[in-house]
Amino acid sequence: MSTNTTYIPRLAQKYKDEVVPALVKKFAYKSVMKAPKLQKICVNRGVNGAVADKKLVDIAVEELSTITGQKAVITHSKKDISNFKLRRNMPIGARVTLRGEKMYEFLDRLIAVALPRVRDFKGINEKSFDGRGNYTMGVTEQIIFPEIDIDKVNKITGMDITFVTSAETDEEAYALLKELGMPFKNIKK
Repeated sequence: MSTNTTYIPRLAQKYKDEVVPALVKKFAYKSVMKAPKLQKICVNRGVNGAVADKKLVDIAVEELSTITGQKAVITHSKKDISNFKLRRNMPIGARVTLRGEKMYEFLDRLIAVALPRVRDFKGINEKSFDGRGNYTMGVTEQIIFPEIDIDKVNKITGMDITFVTSAETDEEAYALLKELGMPFKNIKK
């Protein structure tokens, strides 16, 4: 037995041991390297009212950093919109891009802990693929994550979570995410 004690996230191990063989069998790939993989997870959060109160962006960055385990960065507006009193380069949100271990850890917590805490949860919509093998879902409340202390939350806001895969079609990406444990709704077609 080797003495190598490197940490491998549970879902990363599941991907290697179970998901790849299942995808190779389903899509008849000639090589296991052809099987699609999860490349990154992007978590994005726009802050409503950031124009009026600059502290809201700092709170959003802090919450996103706590949820993902990685430092979030502030997003800035790209153009002026006078109706919203928005100027170019004003801070309006926060985002994080997760790769590797942190990506699998976040996905594991999302599937096992956060999504089951959503009220009246019946599964996530399977129609949110973009045509190029990427999937985006919205979360309406940040308090579904156990890392967030509900007593310290002054405003409940949502976020967008995008799963970027190496899949060439939506069908392959759906199969990959389903095998990883994403709780899609069972809609009869």
